[in-house]
Formats: sequence, C-alpha cells, structure tokens
Amino acid sequence: MARRPLPAVLVVDDEPRSVEAIERILEDEFQVFGVTSAEKALEVLENEWIQVIFCDQRMPGMSGVELLAQVRQRWPDVMRIIITGYTDVEDIIRSVNEAGIYQFIAKPWHPDELTMAARNGVRLYQLQRDHDRLSLEMKLLEHSVETKLSAKKAEVKRGYSFDTIVRTPTSPMNAVCALAEKVARFDIPALILGESGTGKELIARAIHYASRRSDRPFHAVNCGAIPDELLESELFGHRKGAFTGAHSSRVGLLEQADGGTILLDEIGDTTPAFQLKLLRFLQEGEIRPVGANETRQVDVRVIAATNRDLLREARSGQFREDLYFRLAVSPIRVPALVERRSDIEAIAFALLARAASRHGKPVEGFSREALEALARYRWPGNIRELENQVTRMLMLTEGPVLGADLIERHVLLAAEPDDERDDDIELHIGGGGDLKERVERMEARILRETLARHRWNKSRAAEELGLSRVGLRSKLDRYGILEPEGEVPIVLGEHEDEPPAERIN
Repeated sequence: MARRPLPAVLVVDDEPRSVEAIERILEDEFQVFGVTSAEKALEVLENEWIQVIFCDQRMPGMSGVELLAQVRQRWPDVMRIIITGYTDVEDIIRSVNEAGIYQFIAKPWHPDELTMAARNGVRLYQLQRDHDRLSLEMKLLEHSVETKLSAKKAEVKRGYSFDTIVRTPTSPMNAVCALAEKVARFDIPALILGESGTGKELIARAIHYASRRSDRPFHAVNCGAIPDELLESELFGHRKGAFTGAHSSRVGLLEQADGGTILLDEIGDTTPAFQLKLLRFLQEGEIRPVGANETRQVDVRVIAATNRDLLREARSGQFREDLYFRLAVSPIRVPALVERRSDIEAIAFALLARAASRHGKPVEGFSREALEALARYRWPGNIRELENQVTRMLMLTEGPVLGADLIERHVLLAAEPDDERDDDIELHIGGGGDLKERVERMEARILRETLARHRWNKSRAAEELGLSRVGLRSKLDRYGILEPEGEVPIVLGEHEDEPPAERIN
C-alpha cells in the first residue's frame, strides 16, 4: 500500500540557520521546503503544492508581509504564518490587512509552538479545501435537485391534465372537461357536482394543474368525514390550549395551501355555522386560527364538491344561499358512470392495468363477453364500484383472460341486454305481460347468468339448475340464447383507447 504523501510546508527566512532549525523540527511530520528569499519562495510555490508557509517578517528586498500579500492573491488557500521578533502595532495591522495573516509567532519561538502551528495550519487548509469542494458540489446538487423537481412538477402536471381523463370521442365527459378547463383559467371559486365515485376530485386536481396556481400546493379535505369543530381546526388551524387536547399550535390547511388550491369535498354536509365562516373567508381572504386574536391573510382558491342537489337545498334553506352563489359561478356536473356507457370499456382497461401493476399479476385483458356484461351494468357505485369489480376479477383469475364467470352474480343478473334490462328485479317482473311471460323473462335471465358463470359449460350449468343437458338445450333454443363465439380476449396492449392507469379516480 502506497504511503500517503506528507503535507508540504514552506519556510522562508533570510537566516539559513533559522531555516535549518525549523526544518529539523518539522521534518518528521511534514515535507519541508526551506528558502532564504522571497523570490525563491515564489518559485517553490509555482511548482509545489504548499499548504502552510512560515515567513520571517523582516527580510532584505521583499519583506514577509509583501510576500504573503502576493501569496494571498495567487494562492489564497495557503495558510500564512509570520515569524517576527518585533511587536510593532502598525506592522501587525498592516500584516492582517494586506496579507491576511493566519497566525503570528514571536521570536524566540518554542519547537512545540511551531509544530502545533503547522498541524493546525494544515488542518485548516484541508477544511477550507473540503469546504470549497462541498460548496461546489452543493451548487451542482442544487441545480440537479431543481432540475429533478421541475421534471417531477411537469410530470405531475401532465398526469393530472384534462387530456388524461379517461373518455371516448363520444363521451359526455368531453363537455365537462371543456367547461372545467375554461373555469381553470379564471381565479374564482368552483363547484363540482356529481354522485360519489364519479371522479370529482380528479376534475378538481385537473383544474388546479391547469391554473396559474399549478406550482403551489393542492390540498383536499372531506368535510363530511370530520366533525364541525375539528373541521374548523383542520382548515383554519388553532393555538396551543385553544381547546381540550390542543397540546400544540397547528397550522391549518388553508394557510398551508397559501397560493394554491384547496378542495372541500362533500361541502353539503357542513353546518350553517361553518358555512358562515367559509363565506367570510371567501369574501375577505382572512383566517383566524381557533383560540387566536389576530387574523392572517392567505390567498387560496376554493373548489367545493358535493353529491347533493345544492341548489335545491339552498332554495329550501338547508344550505346557505349566499355561499352557494359565491361557489357556483359556473357549476360543473360530473355524469354518473351509467351515463358514460361508451367509456366503461376504456375505464375498465385502465383500472385493470393499474391493478395488475400494483399487485404484480400481469394479464392479457378481458373477454368480449365480460366487457359486454360490464358495459350493461348500471354501476350505482360508479368508478369505485367498477374498480372493485375489476380488482376482484384479477384476484380470482387463474388464466391470462378475465372472463364473465369472474364477475359477481348480482352484476351479471343486472347485466341483461338493453332491450330486456330493467332497473331492478321488481320492475323486471312487473314489466307487463301475463304470469307466463314474466316467469319466462326471469327464467331466461337466470339461464344467461348461470351459463356465464360456468363459462358456457352446459353440463355444469344444467347440474346447478337441476336440468338435463337436453332440457337445458331446449330452454336455450326456446329463448334464443346463443353461446358467444370464441373467447377471443381484448388485450391490454392492443386497446387503442387505453389511458394512463393512474388517472381514473
């Protein structure tokens, strides 16, 4: 293993004996260069990596201060030490001002004093070099971090853009997104209406990232899940001791979102008292933390969302009418999934891609029969219910294709062809006709559901229904129920409308 080189020290004194004496003291720990003039010292500095210089103050020609002033200018990292037999105050001041002296050593010096000064000088030199290196690294790192952060912000902005919301060219969501994009350009409150699970928060995020506030925070809070007194603390913050359990002060979400956007989901579930406080904030732009005397000015865009008919409730006095009109400059209504039947296939593929990636279970796609069944169901739980169904199918499948047999029974029972589908079984039974016709409709429905669950294995379906194969075939012929042609899968990678899986809800 190569020996690490000793740190280099330069000794400058016009008396050769002094140079030799200092060399003998330092040579065990340092590589010592001894010279007797300032000119020779500059030559050494030109060719060697000197870390500490000991220089006599009074020398013929160029003085010690003049030499060290040049060293300071050309090699500023070198630790400069003066050895002097004089204590003239003016010389000391001049040395500090002109040469930036690190240390003075008075004659006669002690060997230990020289050794300690050299050690400290080398250590300080190394620390200074490390500081300079780390400062440069920090500048590069800062640039790298800023670049990465900018890239992340751009990626998030793209990820929540209106273009990534899953929909087809004929989808009713196209008009919704067009309106929301116009609202995003104006720095005004917004109100999003729609059933639970339709993607109201997704629209709110898209509005935020399409607005001038896109580089600032976005926060969402579910007003219906938090008691009124805690909701006020969550949004406006509180002071220590403001109420029982307030062991420390808390900054509210409105202050945290300063310059950005906050989504108040389920705004219709709030009390009139809270609605009044929110109205004041929208009018004045001020917040007062619970237990505080002073107010604070914050700049936050409020987007509210609800699954209720807020206009009807405002007119009936169940919701503050003035707050409604403050929020509802241009209400945005998100359609239920049943109104977006043309989107169901595309959404199902996106949900499947996300679930397969999350659970590490790759699949090829859906069978055509499964997609048709999913498209016919009404999805009262909207996209959340569809996501649960797709995840269940992925969990149960043992093959690469998700077939209709993996769909829950109540979905299959309700997923009748359009000309036979009713809202529920009671309506189906009472849809007109005599008893025989109604019973036949129900029987045909049960046959389809059972065959779908058994992948059209007629033997298993007949066994479950207590029929012979001949009896089952007779009923199928009677009701015109035909087996789908081939289980040709619709493959994930081949689906032309497949969207980014993260932007479903």
